[in-house]
Amino acid sequence: MRKLAALLLGLAIPLSCLTPVAAATTRAAEPGTTIAESAISWTPCPEDPAVECGTLAVPIDWKRPASGTFDVAVARRRATDPAARIGALALGAGGPGGSGVNLVLTGPTLLSPEILRRFDVVGLDPRGTNRSHPVVCSTDLMTQAPDPIMRSQADFDRRLAYNERLRADCRARTGPLFDHVDSLSTVADLDAFRAALGEERLSFYGGSYGTLLGQQYAERHPQRVRAFTLDSTMDHSLDTQGFMETEAWGAQDAFNEFTAWCDRDSRCLQHGEDVRAFWRALLARADRGELRDPERPDLEVTAFTLIQAAVRHFYNPAAWRPLSQLLADLDSGRATREGALSVPADGTPEVSPYPLQIFCLDFRLPVRDYREYGRHLRRMTKVAPDMRYSPLSIAPVVTCLGQPDPIPNPQHRLKVRTSTPVLVVNSKHDPATVYPWATSTTRQLGRSGRLLTYEGWGHIAYGKGACVTEAVDSYLISQTLPARGASCPAVPPAEARTIQDLLTALPGTPGWTLPM
Repeated sequence: MRKLAALLLGLAIPLSCLTPVAAATTRAAEPGTTIAESAISWTPCPEDPAVECGTLAVPIDWKRPASGTFDVAVARRRATDPAARIGALALGAGGPGGSGVNLVLTGPTLLSPEILRRFDVVGLDPRGTNRSHPVVCSTDLMTQAPDPIMRSQADFDRRLAYNERLRADCRARTGPLFDHVDSLSTVADLDAFRAALGEERLSFYGGSYGTLLGQQYAERHPQRVRAFTLDSTMDHSLDTQGFMETEAWGAQDAFNEFTAWCDRDSRCLQHGEDVRAFWRALLARADRGELRDPERPDLEVTAFTLIQAAVRHFYNPAAWRPLSQLLADLDSGRATREGALSVPADGTPEVSPYPLQIFCLDFRLPVRDYREYGRHLRRMTKVAPDMRYSPLSIAPVVTCLGQPDPIPNPQHRLKVRTSTPVLVVNSKHDPATVYPWATSTTRQLGRSGRLLTYEGWGHIAYGKGACVTEAVDSYLISQTLPARGASCPAVPPAEARTIQDLLTALPGTPGWTLPM
């Protein structure tokens, strides 16, 4: 079944920000030269001359550095007060598929003036994304992906066959880098970047999937860690069942918070109604094939698409009101701009970015057959009776089915031993990087970790009120940790201003948002 010819509320990586690439550049490293000795030729960025852009040549395969190199895109925004400069603050982009270069370019809108005064803000586009030789695949083939909600062993076999065809296409178009875009390789890239900058230690702020880069850098290079913040953290210790059930829990928890808002706030168009019954009726209509996109009546809205759209709106409580409008529009069949389900795709390029390959090399989440897949679906429905499941777990698990073993960066429990504890920050009601991931990651960090809980809603905590922002800034600047068990109060949805607002509007800088 062909998918909607549209981007579904930011859940697909934007296509327009990338230049098609045929194959990875393979250059032999010069004899006697190491990556750490390579100079970066800085030039003003075309988007903002106040920011410096450059490239850093790194091995395609760090285990075989003589086999060839490619260029990683990097950026630097110098501290506004050189006399007060502490060092370099590296930004870890979300996704997978986010752009660290874009985060540096938009630094003044994301970071506090004091952070910009005290740090050189630096970032890289992770290998296989954006300006760092993106993994690309046939757009036409990507649109042919089978429904991720499988109903038989035949569906399961069809998905395995499709995944194999897609991997072969992506590998042929991308080149040898396709098999080396795991986060551990990006950790090595980041350390090469640190050395090229001449920094003994790094400070780090990573959001969403970017927290995996921070975790694994701290694990591999603890002596290089000055102050690391993991905002809305991944948990790289989960197996298939744990990953799928915790994501389902997060979707249900976010739905519970949305319905509670509807019960108390007249801005919700379902205020005074039984919101759960209303939602289940919409899902039942979608199951019967009776639900249509109000903007495109010829397009059927499946239950998966409806759940996917709701989860996307849960990323920010400021989107609760538009979600209630969307649900009202779907129910009535009338279209409003505020409640639009889809937006037209901007042309049809021959190739499209495929950053999910990063996830497939970072997480081994096997499912043997349809029977096991069906058991996962049933367990998730018990955990999330209203939401059924989270597309943020279904999509990557299904898309990575058949990924050849071994992968370069399989899950394990963290073993971090840093002199300064790593700061973990997470919203209590995050639909994507769920709160149980934050508590689990903090336990794994042990004495090398400290958790700050934001008692509110949404994805990415920094910027949600003065409490979180000042606590993170204080840690990054003076290495002062919040007290154990510290939390920050929720900011009412109408007042929330978050990094996520801006990330979702930037090409190539999504948070924990996976394409199918």
